[in-house]
Amino acid sequence: MIAIDTIAVVGAGAWGTALAMTAVRAKRQVILWGRDSRAIDGILRRRENPRYLPGIEIDPAIQVTNDLADIAGADAIVLVVPAQTVAEVIAKLGQTSTPLVVCAKGLDRGTDRRLSEVIHDQTPDRRIAALSGPNFAREVALGLPAAATLACADEPLGRALAASLSHEQFRLYWTDDVIGVEIGGAVKNVLAIAAGMVDGRRLGENAKAALITRGLAELMRLGEALGARRETLMGLAGLGDLMLTATSQTSRNMAFGMAIGEGANPVRLQQEPGALVEGAATAAAVIRLARQQAAHDLTLPICEAVAAILAGHLDIDQAIEALMTRPLRAETDRYSK
Repeated sequence: MIAIDTIAVVGAGAWGTALAMTAVRAKRQVILWGRDSRAIDGILRRRENPRYLPGIEIDPAIQVTNDLADIAGADAIVLVVPAQTVAEVIAKLGQTSTPLVVCAKGLDRGTDRRLSEVIHDQTPDRRIAALSGPNFAREVALGLPAAATLACADEPLGRALAASLSHEQFRLYWTDDVIGVEIGGAVKNVLAIAAGMVDGRRLGENAKAALITRGLAELMRLGEALGARRETLMGLAGLGDLMLTATSQTSRNMAFGMAIGEGANPVRLQQEPGALVEGAATAAAVIRLARQQAAHDLTLPICEAVAAILAGHLDIDQAIEALMTRPLRAETDRYSK
């Protein structure tokens, strides 16, 4: 069994802090790194992350730092930074072979590639895993029951990583389907924006149920074309995460979609200071990735509508009309023609 005793969590936002607390509960030594020295100083003084997880005490056993040199001896790195900053942070970590668990959910919008592919390009010798599932950081930080999926092509390492973060309140399932876990995490954010638009526009529960169901079909269509397995896409990292993200206003992606549905300008909304909505950054990349799968002739009408609305090329009423007047087809068609 691979020994993973010390875990470095890179990224001191809500999810990074929650995962650091999870690792401590799993009886691991934990180092939590953040880039903002003032925020780190605040955490050290208060043993709380007031910006992201106010009111939740951070276990004093967690070492908190903004010096990357402090994580050099870790047995594994859990990377919890925004998807579009992954390449930048990996460059700072350097050419280390320490196993890495990527927890961001999205595609790199510069290359339209999955994040594990981006990391592999920069550090070919690094062993990479991906963690995703229906988890809100605050609930995990509070120790409420939750589950997720950890994907790693290296089975012994995947099992060891899953064991290193699991405890009585947080259960990790292992799989070798990295593609499925990453695509599920990326596409569900785009679909959550669409679900938020439905709620913001007050289109009703029927419309929302239909959108989530047909959105899942799009997620599975793209995932399978890329080589993902259906059982992964129907599991915690696919259907499970979609259900949570597309039905709760706690989700930033859904809340963002609701604001657009209520009349906010989508282009201006993305330009607001501090705006961080992974689905908005990923939507156009998902469409470009789908178009690269020429052998499958993929169409993703809901994701395409979201990307067009976010780019300012389409309004919600036009998108609804286009979706509802598409040619009729069998529900079980594997790919759209």
